[in-house]
This record gives sequence, structure tokens and C-alpha cells, in this order.
Amino acid sequence: MARVVSFSLLFLAVTLVASALAASVPTFVVHDRRDAAPESFVNVGAAPPDRMLDMRINLAMNNRDGLEAALMAAATPGSPTFRQWLSKAEVESFAAPSAETKQAVMDWLSANAVEAKPVTPAGDWLAIRVPVSKANALFNADFSVFEHVGSRTQSVRTLEYSLPAALTQHIRAVHPTTAFSGPLRGAPVVAVSPLALASDAAAPASCNTTITPSCLANIYNLPTTPISSSNSTLAVSAFSQQNANFADLKTFLQRFRPDISSSLTFSTTLIDGATNPQTANQAGVEANLDIQYTVGLANGIPTAFVDVGLNTQDGADAGFLDIINALIAESNPPLVISTSYGFDTEASLSQSLTFAMCDQYMQLTSRGVSITFASGDGGVASTPGVSCNNSPFPPTFPTCPFATLVGATVNVNPEKGAALSAGGFSNFFPQQTWQTAAVEAYLTKLGSTNAGLFNRSGRAYPDVSAQGERVQIVLGGRTGSVGGTSCSSPIFSSAVALVNDQLLRAGKAPLGFLNPWLYANPQAFNDITTGNNPGCNTQGFPALAGWDPVTGLGTPNYTAMLAAALAA
Repeated sequence: MARVVSFSLLFLAVTLVASALAASVPTFVVHDRRDAAPESFVNVGAAPPDRMLDMRINLAMNNRDGLEAALMAAATPGSPTFRQWLSKAEVESFAAPSAETKQAVMDWLSANAVEAKPVTPAGDWLAIRVPVSKANALFNADFSVFEHVGSRTQSVRTLEYSLPAALTQHIRAVHPTTAFSGPLRGAPVVAVSPLALASDAAAPASCNTTITPSCLANIYNLPTTPISSSNSTLAVSAFSQQNANFADLKTFLQRFRPDISSSLTFSTTLIDGATNPQTANQAGVEANLDIQYTVGLANGIPTAFVDVGLNTQDGADAGFLDIINALIAESNPPLVISTSYGFDTEASLSQSLTFAMCDQYMQLTSRGVSITFASGDGGVASTPGVSCNNSPFPPTFPTCPFATLVGATVNVNPEKGAALSAGGFSNFFPQQTWQTAAVEAYLTKLGSTNAGLFNRSGRAYPDVSAQGERVQIVLGGRTGSVGGTSCSSPIFSSAVALVNDQLLRAGKAPLGFLNPWLYANPQAFNDITTGNNPGCNTQGFPALAGWDPVTGLGTPNYTAMLAAALAA
């Protein structure tokens, strides 16, 4: 009998120990995965266990839906709170994680001997630094080293990661994990060739041959009167060690805007160790383009160059998260921010990270900031060089609905959709209510063209467009032509900044989140009805009357834009 009792006690003890061990091992749930790395990446082996990773964890907001509802009410014409943008504190009250979320995540990290610190004012992003061995255990992952074929750059990524089941409602994204980003797109399609540079620039015989600020003023009815003491603000972003040159800007203004002071300049906001050196041979084509066609069109509206350096803190993905979080942290961020860079395709980043970054854009636009992005220069292939023949069109990056995507046009009288203009439909984000009528009208006219090659129910882009070929810039004191939607975004953004200037002088709020207002006022744009954006072994989409995936709603008509803005 004693032996039976002893055996029973032993069995009970073993059972209790096993139960305790089982309780200490979390049940993991796959949070994000991809079947394979993109074609441009190859797995070169397991990541060294002691390799350190700087990682970001995005925590769920306590009231994300409430923030979006408040933003849409402020952005929708006719709403009782139209253009009543939120304060920084109000946005943070929506975006801050709940006490439960913070406690659950911090307890989990602490139990695993991982220190974390908030990196945003709302505390919705945490930074951790861990070795690969710890990252593999934390996220039940298999981190490996992947090499980008074209650039030979290497990064540590995993094809799948998981979270403890108890944390899935509290964590929205972990980075870097399943996002694969190669070199950024952003360089103009028509590079400045030393052989094509001229020491002087004569007035163009026709704006069909070269585009200058005077051409744009004529085409888009832009004002040219110098502006002083404006509360409107404008900024362009810079990545990839692109430097904007003060001397080249002065030369540009002397040659192409002799009617305004050539002493107009720009301020700099330096992020992640950026320096913006002024040595002539370090001037960047893209940076000079962006600054020259904002300062050169905005007539004196304060303009900033927001420069992202190489010491990125957001998982070695070029600083896209760093720059938006830096702007969110500012008490008075620029009212318009133009970006001419991006990743090759929408799928370059993981879906979870894409949604998390898009919500950061939502936070910024909620405060009355307009965010514009160049749509890309590969037609329906999104970016030149993307492989897509006989397969569905790859959407561009970003397709976030809180950003305004700008396509490209060419020629004047009439303007035509540029063949390079990236446009199409997102696979991540659904069609937005503010664009449904315009997009459905286009799809009806399109019929069966490109059937099966795009997501008919996806967020459609671009939203608008502007000139994007044969645009004159100054580089190293000489003039040359560049092209691409890289030109279009700063041009359109300057028109928005000019409208904001007049709104603010009239005691009204700035345009802020643009998209609902844009689609409610198609008469404010020059409708482009010819052209197409070929790619992926197709003719792409045709530009037609109304919105289309080549030129969006069309190009800016400043006079009509201002009238619509003041009437709202």
C-alpha cells in the first residue's frame, strides 16, 4: 500500500512540474509571414546568434478608430467639424496605448530580460536592442541574412514571426522582420548628364520642350507675387545621402525666377545624423530638384529640407519611420511635406508594418498636415526594373490612403499623361469612400481591359498629377533636364502651400488631409484625357475623362483650387 501511495505522490509531483513548465511556455500565434523573399533577395545563411538587432514594436492605439473618425470628420467637406484639425495632445490621446497594453507588453519584455523605451510622444512605438538569438526566441522566428542582388547590401530578416497569443491584441507590428527593402527609388528618370549641362539657360521656345517655373505658373495659374511673413510652411524630405545645395538654389532663382529675390533659401531639419554638406560635387539631383521647385514656386513661403542620414533607428529601412515619427514629435510640423522617394513596390514592406506606418501618417494629417508622395516612374510596373511580365501589376509604395499620390504629365496644350506615371490599385488597402464614385465611373468605362491584372476593389492612385518631364534644374552651377514623378510631387505641393497661405491670411484653417476634399472638387483640376502608363508587357491604363490611374483627378488649377478652398 505504501508503494502505491509513493507512486501516486511521485506521479502528482511530476504532473505539477510538467504543468508549471507548460504554463511558462507561451502559445505562439503567427503574426506575419511571407512565402518567400522577394526575387531581388537571396538567403545567404543563418544570422549570427550574437548579431545585434535594433528593433521597433508598434503597440495598439487605445482608440485608433476614434482617431480616424475624427480625421475624416475634419477632412470631409460639409462635415460640422470640417477643417477643425486636432491638436498634438488630442492626437496623442487617441494614439497612446491603453494601460493594459503597456503593462502586458512591458511585463513580457521584462520577463525576457529585454529593456524597452518609447520613441514617440504617444508611446505607441517601442525600441529594443537584442541579439539574434533573443529575437528568435521572443518571436519564435528564424532570422537569416538576406542579400539584395543589385546592391549587394545585406540585412537580417525572417520570413515569419509569431507573438505570444496573449499579446496579439496589444502588438500591431514588429520591425525589422518580414519587410524586405532594397535601395530606395527616387532618382529622376532622366538623369542630368554632364554633356547635357549648360552654363546658362535661355527661355524656352515652348513649354513643350522644357519646363521652368514660368511655364508652370502659366499652365497652372500659379501666383508669382513675392510673399512675406507667411504662416504657410512647406517641406521636402531627403534620403540616400542626397544634399540640397544653397549656391545652386541661388543660381536657379537668378536664372528662372528673376522676379523674386535670389536670396530666398531653405531651413534644414537633420535626422539620423544627416549633415547636408555644401561641397558642389556633393549636391544631389533629387535634392536640388525638390528644393528648387518648392522654393522656386512658393514665392517666399518658408521651406524646409528634412534630411534623413544613415544612422537610421527604424530597423535599417532608410528612415521612413524615423522621419514621420520626428515630424509627429514637432510642435509645429510643416503644413505640407513632399516625398519623392519610396520602395520599389507596395509589397516591399510587410503588410503589418505598412499598416502601422500608414497610421503614423494618419496621426500627422490629423493635425492639418498635407502629405504628398511621388507615385513612381514605372507605369503599371510601379518602378523601372521591377519584373512583372504576364503577372498582376505590382502596386507602388506607399498606397496609404492618408497620403496624396502624385502622378506625372508631359506636354502642354494639351497636357498628356506621362508614360512613366505609376498608377493602379492597392492590394493592401481597400478602395476609399471618398474616391468610390470617381473610380467606379472609370472602371465602368475601362471594361475588361487588364482584367485579372489588378485589384478592382483596392485603393486607387494617383490622386492628382503635375508636369514630370524635361524639368529644368541647376546642378553644380549648370542647367540640365530631369524627369519623373519626383518632379511632380514638389510642384503639386507648392500649389497646396500657396493655397494654404491665402487660407491662413483669411483666418481659415489649412487644407490638411487633402484626399476627401480633392475628390469632392474635381473642377479644381485640369482634367487630363490622353496618355497611358505602359508596363508589365501591357499598355497599362488609359487616361480618360474624370479620374484615371495615370493622372488622377488631373493637374492643379491654382485659381480654381483657391476658390474651392475659400468656399468650403
